Amino acid sequence: MEEKTGRCLCGAVVITVRGELGPVSYCHCSQCRRQTGLYYATTDAAVADVDISGSDKIGSFRASPDAQRAFCRECGSPLYWKADGGSRLSLMAGLFPNPTGLKGGSHIFCADKGDFYEINDGLPQYPASSS
Repeated sequence: MEEKTGRCLCGAVVITVRGELGPVSYCHCSQCRRQTGLYYATTDAAVADVDISGSDKIGSFRASPDAQRAFCRECGSPLYWKADGGSRLSLMAGLFPNPTGLKGGSHIFCADKGDFYEINDGLPQYPASSS
C-alpha cells in the first residue's frame, strides 16, 4: 500500500496518507484565492486513509454552510478542505515533498478565477464544481 507523508510549513501538523491520492484539482474560487493568494491545489484521499499528528495545532474555519477549511494554528498553512459528512479529504498538494508523483486533474470554479492570470495547461476547466 502506498504511503505519503506531508506537513505544514513549521512541521507542527504531519499528515500521513495510507492509500491512493487523487489527481490534483485546482480551485479558482474567490475563497481559495483569498486564503492562498492564487488558487488551491489539492489532492484527495479517503478520510479513513488519513492519519494526522499535531491535531491540537489545527484550527478550522467554516467558509461556507457545508464545508470546513483547516489550517495550522502555528504557521497559518492551509491544510485541507472537507465537506460536511464527506468521505474524502481535499489535502493541499503542497504539503507533500517532491517527488510527489501527483498529476494534474482539472480546474474548478474557473468562472470565478482571478483576472491576473491565464489557465493554459490543457487540463479540463469547469465553470463551477466538476461534479
